[in-house]
Amino acid sequence: MLDLTPKKIVERKALRINPCKTCQPVGAMYAALGVHRCMPHSHGSQGCCSYHRTFLARHFKEPAIATTSAFTEGSSVFGGGSNVKQSVKNIFEIYDPDIIAVHTTCLSETIGDDLNTYIQQMDIPEGKIVVHTNTPSYAGSHVNGFFNMMCGFIKYLSKATAVKNGKIGIFPGFVNPGDMREMKRLAKLLKTEFIMFPDTSGVLDAPMTGEYEMYPKGGTTIPEIVSLGDCEKILALGELTSMEPAIELKRKCEVDFDSLPLPIGIQATDAYVMALSHFSKQEVPAELEEERGQLVDIMMDAHANFDKKSVAIYGDPDTVLGLAAFVLEMGMIPKYLLTGTPNEKFTTKANALFEKFGVTGCKAKANGDLFELHQWIKNDPVDLLLGTTHGKQIAKAEDIPLVRAGFPIIDRYVHSYMPLVGYRGAMRLLELICNALMDRRDRDAKDEDLEMVM
Repeated sequence: MLDLTPKKIVERKALRINPCKTCQPVGAMYAALGVHRCMPHSHGSQGCCSYHRTFLARHFKEPAIATTSAFTEGSSVFGGGSNVKQSVKNIFEIYDPDIIAVHTTCLSETIGDDLNTYIQQMDIPEGKIVVHTNTPSYAGSHVNGFFNMMCGFIKYLSKATAVKNGKIGIFPGFVNPGDMREMKRLAKLLKTEFIMFPDTSGVLDAPMTGEYEMYPKGGTTIPEIVSLGDCEKILALGELTSMEPAIELKRKCEVDFDSLPLPIGIQATDAYVMALSHFSKQEVPAELEEERGQLVDIMMDAHANFDKKSVAIYGDPDTVLGLAAFVLEMGMIPKYLLTGTPNEKFTTKANALFEKFGVTGCKAKANGDLFELHQWIKNDPVDLLLGTTHGKQIAKAEDIPLVRAGFPIIDRYVHSYMPLVGYRGAMRLLELICNALMDRRDRDAKDEDLEMVM
């Protein structure tokens, strides 16, 4: 006889299918590339370093320099101390960076290599620096690796003196060089003295000059990282990404910080602009007021095309929350929010957003994967996908338009130069979203016309 007793649904916990993240060393490498004349160093096998460099190069379409300790079977058994010591010696002799930023991998973490001791035992040339952080790939995500590397720089370098430098520190979060440029532009318009750390603008969006530069002009300088300890305040943008380094700097140098969401959309950009204005004691310039007014005008003009449309958003936690806040301002419904980074604060903040805007029936999850997101969409479809390249198979299978935003985007160009933050970034996002929905509407109308003819 057929047993129709309801079975308990078992939640999948250990297995990840099509993860919505990559590993910590990718983020650590990206953070180190945001420091001027810094060589990121992967303490592990050559294969790990090659993968991490390739991941960044495919997104930014720029060479992501890095070196490796090149573990062999012997290193895996007896430890990689001799490897990293010889590597550092060779790197300074051959590539001449000012600083080497070492991060660990699964292999070196599993065997328990003590990098702090190894660095103390190194013969480091005068005027050169070696820092490190621990980034086990089997924990967290590239977002964790990013802020862990920031903490590593702060622990080694940042110092407080008796004299403040009159500057505000800006921690931009895990964003593209184009976003960092826009954040800096807004700060300059408000005549704010600042230090941005890290800063990949001018590094991973450097111009083509016909001559290769291993260390482009961009990046936060070592003296600037040192002087973070004398800043008046830190603006930690992206609450789930920048909080840890802000807390580390406060612990070490007693620098207060304000935590703000990524300035995506109107309200979050307003908060960033007003924080800068409050610090610099400057009125918001007419140029910014005009940009904000243009954004509001565009939203009103195009409102009929996206009002009450449902959207699934996936990617890095702060980016997803920023995009969700913006689509809510537009009048859309973020039915599904998902990040692969394990941090339950993401779910709490997402639910707070739903409550703030009075939307119901929405779902948010941290430490999820794109297979699960696809299941949600199959059960209850959405009008739009908003996220990284890896959602394109869902878009294809379910015939849903996809707007690419976040990290990584490996099948399109120019995206890393164009901001998502600020009023200008919101205009660009609105254009991409609105045009994707209108293209879908036009295609559906064409299909209906063909059916009528048939």
